[in-house]
Amino acid sequence: MAEGATLEFTPTWVVACVCTVIVVISLAVERFLHYAGKYLKKRNQKPLFDALQKIKEELMLLGFISLLLTVFQVRISKICISEELGNKWLPCKKEASAAAGSTTAHFLTNFFPPGGRRLLAEASAASGDYCGSKGKVPLLSLTALHHLHIFIFVLAVVHVVFCALTILCGGAQIRQWKRWEDAIQKEEYDPEEALRTKFTHVQDHTFIKGRFLGISKNLSVLSWVHSFFKQFYGSVTKSDYTTLRLGFIMAHCRGNPKFNFHKYMIRALEADFKKVVGISWYLWLFVVVFLLLNVAGWHAYFWISFIPLILLLAVGTKLEHVITQLAQEVAQRHVAIAGDLVVQPSDDHFWFHRPRLVLVLIHIIQFQNSFELAFFFFIWIQYNFSSCIMGEVGYIIPRLIIGVFVQFLCSYSTLPLYAIVTQMGTSFKKAIFDEHIHQGLVGWARHAKKNKNLRKTATDGSSTQTGSIEGSVGVELTKMAETVLRWGMRKRKKSSNLHLQCPQSPTRRD
Repeated sequence: MAEGATLEFTPTWVVACVCTVIVVISLAVERFLHYAGKYLKKRNQKPLFDALQKIKEELMLLGFISLLLTVFQVRISKICISEELGNKWLPCKKEASAAAGSTTAHFLTNFFPPGGRRLLAEASAASGDYCGSKGKVPLLSLTALHHLHIFIFVLAVVHVVFCALTILCGGAQIRQWKRWEDAIQKEEYDPEEALRTKFTHVQDHTFIKGRFLGISKNLSVLSWVHSFFKQFYGSVTKSDYTTLRLGFIMAHCRGNPKFNFHKYMIRALEADFKKVVGISWYLWLFVVVFLLLNVAGWHAYFWISFIPLILLLAVGTKLEHVITQLAQEVAQRHVAIAGDLVVQPSDDHFWFHRPRLVLVLIHIIQFQNSFELAFFFFIWIQYNFSSCIMGEVGYIIPRLIIGVFVQFLCSYSTLPLYAIVTQMGTSFKKAIFDEHIHQGLVGWARHAKKNKNLRKTATDGSSTQTGSIEGSVGVELTKMAETVLRWGMRKRKKSSNLHLQCPQSPTRRD
């Protein structure tokens, strides 16, 4: 059995050089992430800084996976199974005449230098000899294990890169709405004019004209069709933005008609980016299922590529239909309205009354699309375009087209729709608070909780009556916290240091 030289017989200068290169690359990446975090902190981009921390966590997880695969690769390769079981559910059909040799040769590709391929072949042959002496085959060869190791890393990197591209492109689209917000902010607010009663026919509003199609069962179905095609062109118009903005302000910030809705939307989107860039446990479960279904002749990855496409079209249609429902509610209840047209935000318009479910679906869409494209590039580089794992060209081209289309549509239509439409829920997000306000309230709440615990500790030896009194004090502290929170919201418009005014009776969702 041929083996490579151990450290006992490896030149020290080789060991030192290799260690130096690895350490330098690792430190360069670590320093890059460190200075990127300092830059984001300096620019007060806390949501993006949190997203960067999430990326570091993913890198740590990948490092741990890499460590496990490295430590246990020999033991895994020495787990033997029957040859009949090893020939089931193969991603490539192998010739019976050259089953063993062709399999090993297929997995050793031009990705590695000749020396690396030789060592992997020798290691795989060693594990094969171990199981072959028992009349069995290895559960997973060292070569296949090494390739799996690389694929997991490529998948994580592609997912992070694609999420970043989606947020950057979607954010650029959302920032184009800033001119609408600036135009509203420049308008002079006249309280006397606001109090005057002015009646307007509902059908004369641009928002209603573009969204309300009438009242009937057939028109209800037509509204879904209209919402489906609306996501491909002009998904959010100026009338949509101004109407939804006013509905949000009237529901949550009635005392501040000049509330900067666009700035709040950007902060909320940046906070959500932290959740999208991560890889949750259920996404790893998807990876396992996808790898399981990659059987020769099934063309599983071709059919799987339709999952993110269908989900994306469903999410985009639903978000457009929420805007249509808001218009229909106003048009059905009123013939004419006094003042400006105001829609009523509600969780009832969303699936299962949960606006946050849309973010979960976008997370799944992004990951599945990243998986498709990562697998394509991995197979292309690791093996070659003509590899049997890659599949037939007739299945490859549609997969690539679908992947690019999903990435484009999600960036320029679905994500901007998500950013504005999910604000039409019953409650608002904590991004409504400026950072210093949010930190101050959190600090005050922690201080109040600490005082409550100290009071509870001091009265442990007292009578039951005293204990009940102190317990009521804890309840009063909680009530006091809520009162101060509401007071802070009302007082912000009188404070020159607080730039954002919040609702008087908040209902916050994380």
